[in-house]
Amino acid sequence: MTPTNGRLSSTTREERLLSFEGRYRQQQFTRRNWTLLYGVLFLAALVGSISVSDFSIPGLIKGLPMAWNYIAGTLPKLTIENLWGDLAEWYWGLRFWLRLLVETILMGFVGTVLGGILALLLCFPASRNLVENTGIYFAARRALEFCRTVPELVFALIFVFAFGLGPFAGVLAIAVHTAGSLGKLFAEVNENVDPRPIEGVRASGGNWPMIMRLGVVPQALPNYASYLLLRFEINVRGASALGLVGAGGIGEDLYVAIRQFEYTDISAILLLLILTTSVIDIICETIRHRLIGNDLTQGA
Repeated sequence: MTPTNGRLSSTTREERLLSFEGRYRQQQFTRRNWTLLYGVLFLAALVGSISVSDFSIPGLIKGLPMAWNYIAGTLPKLTIENLWGDLAEWYWGLRFWLRLLVETILMGFVGTVLGGILALLLCFPASRNLVENTGIYFAARRALEFCRTVPELVFALIFVFAFGLGPFAGVLAIAVHTAGSLGKLFAEVNENVDPRPIEGVRASGGNWPMIMRLGVVPQALPNYASYLLLRFEINVRGASALGLVGAGGIGEDLYVAIRQFEYTDISAILLLLILTTSVIDIICETIRHRLIGNDLTQGA
């Protein structure tokens, strides 16, 4: 049937509606099947994980009170009559712990800076939109995967064996793992930048380093800084655990306290770590919001 007076005939409209309804039902059927398949796969993975990990609700209910008893056993007995004396006895090693805590913070800071520099160097060849050579892209991605896949404790053990006990091994372990984690995040930021400045620098005769410096970095710099601050928070917490393998920081004294069953020392050191990471988190969050706010203001 041909249109009459600029309008489709009723038969043509009905045919189109039926065709549309058929396609809609087919898409809905396909989507429902995929959803069902994903649900079955999720349940299978969940059941398999529970069986392999020996997860048990009765065991969890039975073990939680025991975990609380251990935590309660690390807390000191404080009395109002002798509060200052009890606190002084609880934090008898405060000066020594503060020195180790500063060492832990510095380990996290130096490791973050070194890892951030390595991540910045590797993130450009690891960005699919910035390199044409598939081999370079593949090699950069696999290098970043290796750095972030191997746990920090394993790197710390290797560097302790190579360089001896002390914070230097911990700094290297943090730096390598940070390079892998930040490199991936930086590369994802690069892949989402506006391509127009890149094309402008390329059209002006800029080489590849100039394109990265002038076309990519100005756009991605606020996100780089945001991820770097977030990683610093993580690394300070991670540095406190590297002492377990002799890689410096307050973790060494915490490990000694755990092995010697000095329960009140455990709670004192953990409380210092919690307060320190909370302060660092607040400071880094403030700086991050200022960077993001300035970027949004400039963009507006």
